[in-house]
Amino acid sequence: MPSSPAKPRFDLSGGHVCLDFANTLDRRLSEHPREALHNYDDLVAWAEEARVIPRRHGDALRHLAAGAPGLARNALRSALLLREVIFPLFSAVAARRGIPASALHHVNQAVQQASAHGRIVHTPRRFSWEWTAPEDHLDSVLWPVARAAADLLLSNELELVRECAAEDCAWLFLDRTKNHRRRWCDMKTCGNRDKARRYYQRTKQR
Repeated sequence: MPSSPAKPRFDLSGGHVCLDFANTLDRRLSEHPREALHNYDDLVAWAEEARVIPRRHGDALRHLAAGAPGLARNALRSALLLREVIFPLFSAVAARRGIPASALHHVNQAVQQASAHGRIVHTPRRFSWEWTAPEDHLDSVLWPVARAAADLLLSNELELVRECAAEDCAWLFLDRTKNHRRRWCDMKTCGNRDKARRYYQRTKQR
């Protein structure tokens, strides 16, 4: 009897890799945010689940990290720093606020670093982007994330970036609904919770 697939560890409802990466910090605006990336293994697990890297690449990085724990911690710090500039950048886009220059500067740096490890290759009937020796670099999981952030900033879908309307969530997502009026990252969680909160406030006022 075939085994059932493993339950996903991460919520990938953002609709785009870089937004899902920003969402690895849950309840961002609450008093007690919930961190999903506690260690380098968590970072690799997220990258595998988000299909940023293949499993064989993830296994190679875990092996490399086991032999260089200090470098693995540095790679995790770089990942969290990238996440914490991706969020304010796309949060500003969603709210139609001024773009924070420091965040854009850091994303540009990450994109330039990633591009140094990429090349265009020709496969039958098409060209594609390929990362060179990603299994030899602990920070290679960040290369596709940085490139994804750049691609979204330059795409027509940028105007679809939204931030969850729940008061303590702040998850980012692409609103691909027909009328583009999606307010919450997930109606079953933040949507229902926000409606319940507003109902309680109305009844309390009465």
